[in-house]
Amino acid sequence: MGTIDDYLAELTTADREAIDRVYAVARQEAPESEQGKGYGMPALVQGGKPLLSVMRAKKHIGIYPFSPDAVAAVADDLEGHPGVSVDKGTIRFQPEHPIPRAVLESLVRARLAQIDGA
Repeated sequence: MGTIDDYLAELTTADREAIDRVYAVARQEAPESEQGKGYGMPALVQGGKPLLSVMRAKKHIGIYPFSPDAVAAVADDLEGHPGVSVDKGTIRFQPEHPIPRAVLESLVRARLAQIDGA
């Protein structure tokens, strides 16, 4: 098991399914990514750099792509989506209001472009 698997094992079913869905989309977009850590959080890592972390907080699930620019790239696509809020480097959502797959794909692609361009 890896760091993400260990983290998921501790969650409720609803949270685990919501978080695992985000990671599944990210793995499809970045099949070479590996489980690791980014800033102390369980994360997918691409080329030694943190790609994406998804974690349960007290009142929401947060998606952390380690990049305000990646969040900004999809912020307009999330405007008006129920249960979603966007901040500088975070997308927050509830399990009952998942982030659309196309938005997740765009988010991961934006972060991959940054990693590949660095």
